[in-house]
Amino acid sequence: MIQDFADWLVYKVLEFAPTQLGEAVNFFVYDTVKIFFLLYAISFIMGVVNAYFPVERIRVFLTTRKLYGLQYFFAALFGAITPFCSCSSIPLFIGFVKGGIPLGVTFAFLITSPLVNEVAIAMFLGAFGLKITGIYAVSGILLGMVGGIVLEKFKLERYLSPWIRDLLVESNVESNGWERKKTPFRDKFPVIMSDAWGIVKGVALYVVIGIAIGAAVHGYVPTGFFEESMSRENWWSVPVSVICAVPMYANAAAIVPVIEVLVAKGVPIGTAIAFMMATVGLSFPEGVLLKKVMTWKLIGIFFGTVTAFIVLSGYVFNLLISY
Repeated sequence: MIQDFADWLVYKVLEFAPTQLGEAVNFFVYDTVKIFFLLYAISFIMGVVNAYFPVERIRVFLTTRKLYGLQYFFAALFGAITPFCSCSSIPLFIGFVKGGIPLGVTFAFLITSPLVNEVAIAMFLGAFGLKITGIYAVSGILLGMVGGIVLEKFKLERYLSPWIRDLLVESNVESNGWERKKTPFRDKFPVIMSDAWGIVKGVALYVVIGIAIGAAVHGYVPTGFFEESMSRENWWSVPVSVICAVPMYANAAAIVPVIEVLVAKGVPIGTAIAFMMATVGLSFPEGVLLKKVMTWKLIGIFFGTVTAFIVLSGYVFNLLISY
């Protein structure tokens, strides 16, 4: 439905031709509408959750109970069944943080969500078969779990932006006050809607800038641009492919056909998959969006940790799979 609206607005109303510029504008309209919708809807849902389950209660439950790492598994699994790209995952990330979910668990979702989803798995299955698809799906979930656990050990809450920390405090005070006064939902509803709209306004500029960068990359960077650096002869092809992928911006479903072409041209499967993981799991537009909720130091730690794990995964894929 959103894609139909973007096509109608860009190609019918604004009369853009389906050129590189037209595709970039179409992508910008589609992603902007989609992310703002997700941001408001998820902020509203998390507001309802916080109205009945105060932030501090959720945080205490997840940090004091012996869950034996299952919280990371379920967060990664939830990421795997949500069909979001890296930028579309940001609204849920904000909602989880606002809802008192520990940062490592939230990162487990943020890492896995763009990497693994049902559309990408179906396309992977058709392109590479059951064995490679299974390894990819499991490795994507493991990457989210291990990344979340490692990042949780760093105790990174202090590197959240002042905006999100203030939001957490306000949400906690608000939900505790409602619980103490036994406020009925009809009185909470206008406040929840207002808070959700406040979150949308708070991140709007970052969303627009991030998507604009992504749209430019989407429309103008050719898919074969990095092919020579990913050849079989180069031992450094995996880290180079990951570094080259970060400026790119695409979801998993869009990049699978590109990976199929690269493998057919002789690029090792592990190198190609590392390129795909970095394209969909790390992107410059995602970093711009995250700036509203994280400091640059936290963004650097997040990107650096995930990059290291993706590079390692690429080498492991190349060792395990001969394609």
